[in-house]
Amino acid sequence: MSILGTRVLRTEDPKFLTTGGVYTEDVADDRLEGACHVFFVRSPLAHARISSIDVSAARQAPGVIGVYTGADLADLAPIPPSAAGLINTEMQQRLLAVDKARFVGEAVAAVVTEHPYQGEDATELVTVDYDPLPAVLGFDPADDSLLFEAAGTNVAGYWGDPSKLDAQLFDGCEVVVKQTIVNQRVAPAPMETRAAAAVWGDDGRLTTWIPNQGAQGTKADMAKLLGIDESLVRVITPDVGGAFGAKFGADPEHAVVAWIARRLGRPARWTETRYENLIAMTHGRAQQHTVTIGGSRDGNVQAYRLEIVQDAGAYPKIGAVLPMLTILMTSGPYDIPKAEAVAKVVVTNTTPIGAYRGAGRPEATAALERAIDLFAAEIGADPADVRRKNLLAPFTEPHRTAFGALYDSGDYVAALDKALTTAGYADLRSQQAQRRASGDVRQLGIGVASYVEITGMGDGEGTPPEENATVEVHPDGTATILTGTSPHGQGHATAWAMIASEELGIPVEKFTLKWGDTDLIPEGGGTGGSRSLQQGGAAVQQAARELLDVARLRAAAELEANAADLVFDKGRSAFNVAGDPDASVPLTQLAENERLLIRTVFSQPGATFPFGTHVAVVEVDTETGKTTLLRVITVDDAGTVLNPLLAEGQRHGGIGQGAAQAFLEEVVYDDAGNPLTASLADYPFVSATEVPSFELASMATPTSYNPLGAKGIGEAGSIGSTPAVQNAVVDAVAHLGVRHIDLPVTSRRVWQALQAVQPGSEQ
Repeated sequence: MSILGTRVLRTEDPKFLTTGGVYTEDVADDRLEGACHVFFVRSPLAHARISSIDVSAARQAPGVIGVYTGADLADLAPIPPSAAGLINTEMQQRLLAVDKARFVGEAVAAVVTEHPYQGEDATELVTVDYDPLPAVLGFDPADDSLLFEAAGTNVAGYWGDPSKLDAQLFDGCEVVVKQTIVNQRVAPAPMETRAAAAVWGDDGRLTTWIPNQGAQGTKADMAKLLGIDESLVRVITPDVGGAFGAKFGADPEHAVVAWIARRLGRPARWTETRYENLIAMTHGRAQQHTVTIGGSRDGNVQAYRLEIVQDAGAYPKIGAVLPMLTILMTSGPYDIPKAEAVAKVVVTNTTPIGAYRGAGRPEATAALERAIDLFAAEIGADPADVRRKNLLAPFTEPHRTAFGALYDSGDYVAALDKALTTAGYADLRSQQAQRRASGDVRQLGIGVASYVEITGMGDGEGTPPEENATVEVHPDGTATILTGTSPHGQGHATAWAMIASEELGIPVEKFTLKWGDTDLIPEGGGTGGSRSLQQGGAAVQQAARELLDVARLRAAAELEANAADLVFDKGRSAFNVAGDPDASVPLTQLAENERLLIRTVFSQPGATFPFGTHVAVVEVDTETGKTTLLRVITVDDAGTVLNPLLAEGQRHGGIGQGAAQAFLEEVVYDDAGNPLTASLADYPFVSATEVPSFELASMATPTSYNPLGAKGIGEAGSIGSTPAVQNAVVDAVAHLGVRHIDLPVTSRRVWQALQAVQPGSEQ
């Protein structure tokens, strides 16, 4: 019986549940002996010129061994914006702010102390003379106060040309609905905040420990930020306590820590506080959508337009690129004859936007799924029926969309129907009708969201999606796997061992997984975009199979037999001569005189496109606006499932995170750009008490792009659940006249929406 597809318990968990993980702050490498500690002075103003910085008092404080400002790092080049060809190249960032602070939390100086307890007091002694400037906020920032004077505008760039939108796009449509929707700014809030430890060797090489999603990409970033060759950088990834996209690569603070270690000639460490994490680590989402959808009164969607404004924050980092992915997935799983999308990227005096679980794709689904519900409401149709009528027909050969996405395989109607059947959709609508008829204070809402997303993308520069893996069998019966992916909770050690065990017959518990050390694994794509299993796992499978090819030749020589006559016995992890089981040699013996290992690179022809449907059921108290999430039913088709236990864990986490965005999470600033959600007391997210047990229905449409048949699963839950919950809340009060409620659909917003439709109110 194959181990693949079975519920193998996570081999990682005993360590985390007993001795605990080794995170950056726990690293006890001898090379870090006597490390100093770095603390950052951060701007309390959203927008201000820096007239002067007086560090004299801080330098005299107990334990202080150095204080540095942007002037000290003037030899390091500024950080260019992402997608510099499309984004204004004048919008550059310094490792420490020089001349100007552009968001609350931007680092303007670094204080170095002997002991960690001395740092916070010392930072308060740094005196910065700020000349306040008007804060630039919102999705339509004026140019009367410029973040970058040399740019001449607060518009960073465009994806597509707004002037070329088709004025006749909706001609012939019987019904046209338009709505502006906000996909709010959220904080990744990983369990482990950002950190770094750095030391320079006598050979002039930097070794740095950073929690990240890809050591190799982080190494490249560090080399670029420090202005040195990549060969002089080694990145080691300890255990990582959550990431969600925000730990993909190196941040300015990581480079400053390394610079300080070189400047002082001694190791340096830094761990940010939760307050710093919430105001200075990149945020996610922050898009405004204007959706226009048109079609016939019998439910056929004929045209759709998506106009995006991306708030990139103070610096156009990865967030400036995300609209490209939103545009790519504009039409989602639907067969819409005419569709178009454009995006404008603006800079504001807020924390920069980065990747966050789904990174651009959830935004596309949220916009489209609200548009479908708005259209269904306008024509008086059931939103599930409208979806079924417009979903693409099942396909097994790749389907090219108008936006250039090449969907590999899909059966979107089957996913919708399975989710509705599992939910008991007809009965739910009947219950809803009864409550509406009786005027019940607590109204029932049912929300549906169908989605398709892109996972396992290439680098966008012509390189196909690929990953490397090394598998080695040792004489003692153990085995080692080296991978270019990077685990931060997904269960790679278990999954990769299952794959290799299936090929080599070595028990799962005998495998050791190594990752995240650029000296050990110089190349790798890291973990992001739900790529790991379909590329990293496939690479492990390919390496194991190629190892058997090498072992077969060795076994043939050992047994003095023809290689074609050998049979591999997985039960004994040994090669036998066909018809003579006593003439055998185990892999362990073949590894005794010469190392038995293979490194390989797996490449797949393109990205894969998981899909599914989520159904959310809520109860809304129409007197208070309080909403209770009663049920979440999901079909998340990610192709062939390797380990249902791991897949369900990914789905649970994503659904919870998506529901949290729908209900609670929002980074809020006041009119002066001060963050009002700078602690976990002010920035809420769901716990187990706010969500029900999720109802997961299974469906698997394999991809032909890798031998495992696997697509990505890590982001699916967060893509479908947010619009499903939002649609459910609006649906609960739609009969009372409420048309739309922006995210997050808090009790306050629901109550305000209900008050706005009361007789005599002004809408």
